[in-house]
Amino acid sequence: MNIDPFSAPSAPAPTPCSFRVLSDDERNASLRQSLDQAQWCGEQDLWVYGYGSLIWRPDFEFIEQRQALLRGYHRALCLWSRINRGTPEQPGLVFGLDVGGSCRGMAFRIPGRDVPKVFDALWQREMPSGAYIPRWLRCRTTQGDIRALVFTMNRKTDAYVPRLPDEQLMQVVHSAQGINGPCIEYVMETASALRRSKILDKRLQSVVQLLQSYTDQALPHQA
Repeated sequence: MNIDPFSAPSAPAPTPCSFRVLSDDERNASLRQSLDQAQWCGEQDLWVYGYGSLIWRPDFEFIEQRQALLRGYHRALCLWSRINRGTPEQPGLVFGLDVGGSCRGMAFRIPGRDVPKVFDALWQREMPSGAYIPRWLRCRTTQGDIRALVFTMNRKTDAYVPRLPDEQLMQVVHSAQGINGPCIEYVMETASALRRSKILDKRLQSVVQLLQSYTDQALPHQA
């Protein structure tokens, strides 16, 4: 079964020693550059697009929430997680926005007065290693198009996972655990959040079915 039709050939496991956390200066420089690209004057509200854990655990205050369609990218388990849902020695997998297709997620409107605080926390959460590229992209909503901050996958980083065989994917998701908890919890929480928001993601549904089958097979047979 091919979970992700947009993926490249299978990727090898990551090299633990290649992982590096960005310095505070590097992370802050990235944040300033992104706000400059948004032409933020220090007052206007800004939108943030969520496609994974931001949907069910945004950890920031917002004044409006909309379901939003992003074209040109799709949700995929394409990022090695070596802090939040894994370790450098036993990395987990988290969602990234990889090139191709489209993705339905949630957009959150951040009031201008809260942008500095919210975006600083966002950068600490989403940009510890520079595995994402922050972009300002058009998202379609039923109330009209918006321009939102979107964390897209950086394919040039060693954290990028083009595709894993199903068996390896299941093993990674079941075994990895980081400071925010087990990898499988993250995947299942995201799937549940999408269902509650009435967002259909067939690829993620396929992953959940595989995980459930894998769990059933791993359980000892009862007499």
